[in-house]
Amino acid sequence: MQSYRRVRRTGLLRASPPIVLAAGFLCLILLGTLLLWLPISGLGPISLFQAFFMATSAVTVTGLTIIDPAVALSQFGQIVLITLVQLGGLGFVTFAVISAITLGHRMSLQHQALALVAFNQTSVSKIRGTAFLVFKTSIAIEAIAAVVLTLWWWRDLPLLTASYRAVFHTIAAFNNAGFSLFSSSLAQFVDDPVTVLTISSLIILGGIGFPVLGDIGNKKRWVTLLPYTKVILLGTLTLNLVGFVSIWLLESNNAGTLGALSLPGQALAAWMQSVTSRTAGFTTIDITQLHDTSTLLIIMLMFIGGGSLSTASGIKIGTFIVLLAAVYSYIFHKKEVVLLKRSISPDTVQKSLALVLVTGALAFGSVLLMTIFEKAPFISILFEVVSALSTTGMSRDLTPHLSLPSQALLTVLMFVGRLGPLTLVYSLATRKRSRVRYPEADFQVG
Repeated sequence: MQSYRRVRRTGLLRASPPIVLAAGFLCLILLGTLLLWLPISGLGPISLFQAFFMATSAVTVTGLTIIDPAVALSQFGQIVLITLVQLGGLGFVTFAVISAITLGHRMSLQHQALALVAFNQTSVSKIRGTAFLVFKTSIAIEAIAAVVLTLWWWRDLPLLTASYRAVFHTIAAFNNAGFSLFSSSLAQFVDDPVTVLTISSLIILGGIGFPVLGDIGNKKRWVTLLPYTKVILLGTLTLNLVGFVSIWLLESNNAGTLGALSLPGQALAAWMQSVTSRTAGFTTIDITQLHDTSTLLIIMLMFIGGGSLSTASGIKIGTFIVLLAAVYSYIFHKKEVVLLKRSISPDTVQKSLALVLVTGALAFGSVLLMTIFEKAPFISILFEVVSALSTTGMSRDLTPHLSLPSQALLTVLMFVGRLGPLTLVYSLATRKRSRVRYPEADFQVG
């Protein structure tokens, strides 16, 4: 009642920053839905729900589709789609902060709190630098990659077509959204080293996080990098190499995936599949033909995702490594959780554990519901759910054929996955500090 009276008196709704952030993304999704629903956006009729699903997938930088952007959307619709990807990837808060700074306006306390949540920062003084870092780094990387792909694809396509497709795929790759203007994703480039290495580099750069890119740009030497930067770089390299070697070994004799390719082609396909599995959703091979072992490995990579404050989602590499360090410390009776000679606070460990449990619970509940709605193979349902929740956007060709309730569920998972499950839970809960302390009791676990 007091909140209602304050709104009536001041005309302001004092919602928490995570709620405002979620509302901003929702407004962008609704705007994108209306634009994609326009007759000019499609080469044929597009239903309102199809427009809503595609807009949600774009704003959350996922890449799951129920219509093929290459054949169902007009050029106007494709431009709307990739613009939503760019806005969703960099975040509307980034553009809002940059606009406010450019116009010389001072940020209010409410706006500062919103930016802190969006940028995952603890100091207001870092907001300005982080906002400009996000913008300048993104534009520079995308521009360089777009030029490379334009010149390379110009060999087989007219210049304007090559340039248009290069810009589209550059934005999609850097923002870790698996949209493609080729109906078979990037399958035609499976053994094309320039395309594969350019796209995979964009995915990695977009997925490691802007603080890491900024730290590398400022320090330029390994010994002077922040411990967090070192952990993310080592974690990214390890996950990519483990995925690369595992997929190559598991699929080298599979005629439906790598078996029909030359040795260099197998290496490129395995590398691309490993990199894109963590956040991006592009494919150069038919993933419906993967062995179940490879599929489970990819599900694990999707669940982990990329770095914090990046265009990637998932539980994040930092979360995964912190939990590994906590397990190591417990098994070997260490008093502290330590990474690279730096102790990790109990709050960070608890946050990591909570994030994994909340994400896992969402995945479990969603799989349970979809097994009720659908008659599809269990592993395909699990794959689609984790892909949506981690905003990876990779599909075993199931999403377009799901029932309406299941597709609606995927839109919710994409939205929650982009905001972060833990942030969503925090925003819905009323945080109260209690001075009451209870006596300890021994509980048996394990």
